[in-house]
Amino acid sequence: MADVVLPSINDKYIEIHEVNPTRDAGFVVGDVLERTITLTVKKPYELVKESIPIVGYEHRYQGQISGIELVKISIEEKKNSDSVTHVLHLSYQVFTTGKLAKPAALRAEIVKMRNTEKKELLQYRIPSFAFRISPLSVFGAIKLKEELSPLTPPLLIDSSNQKLHVKVLSSLLGLSLLGLLYIFGMHAWLPRMGAPFAKAYRDIRKAPDTTEGLKQAVGRMHEALNKTAGTTLFGNNIESFLKTKPTFAPVKQDIEKFFSLSRQVFFEADGSSNLGENSSKAWLLKFCRHMRDCERGLRPETSR
Repeated sequence: MADVVLPSINDKYIEIHEVNPTRDAGFVVGDVLERTITLTVKKPYELVKESIPIVGYEHRYQGQISGIELVKISIEEKKNSDSVTHVLHLSYQVFTTGKLAKPAALRAEIVKMRNTEKKELLQYRIPSFAFRISPLSVFGAIKLKEELSPLTPPLLIDSSNQKLHVKVLSSLLGLSLLGLLYIFGMHAWLPRMGAPFAKAYRDIRKAPDTTEGLKQAVGRMHEALNKTAGTTLFGNNIESFLKTKPTFAPVKQDIEKFFSLSRQVFFEADGSSNLGENSSKAWLLKFCRHMRDCERGLRPETSR
């Protein structure tokens, strides 16, 4: 009965899902190919379990023993209201080799289906899976391009460690450059960095919150103003300064307040203790920051 060719069942009664090996080449003797077939048989048909392939069955390819043997099978079954799902886990092992790569296949399995209403017997063909068996060793000269399967992916070198090293070194280089930029930022030749008011701002921040510290801070601001103006700047030549340095025009009132503060600190008796809010170090820092923003081309009202 196994050799009798039966009519094929209508495909509308069968649903099939295949999970085949992920590659179709590079298998050698001893390798095991795993295959999972999920068959859903709809009523009134049912699978004849005796027709399921058995372990040890010799497969043939083009009439010759293929050397591919079913070595393990496990079956799962799930009953539904109008169908039964059979999951076949098949393990095939390669028992053949050759001098050259040769074609092989997991043959198309034929299973039987029984109509429970008409007592009719039909068959269903599970598709085959074609692959190639490679030799354990190569004899003679071969052309590699002709022997490789088009589905075989290229061999790749893992460069993840090198990429990680490049990222780490790049980060260290970036941090080093930032450190150098900070160190050399005191020099005015760097764009918008290390100019007179930028250096004065750092010095004023370090000045102590004492009367003597306030005098040092005011003196430091005079140095920055004179260096920026290119001459000694007094309260009576502010207009001339702003004509040559128009970027400082937005802080004209603050400059005038600063000269008032300077007169009180240096020329009025005990003036440092009666200067009002303009004598605070916080105001002097704010004023210096505004001047620094102006020398960098920024508007003080948009600065922090």
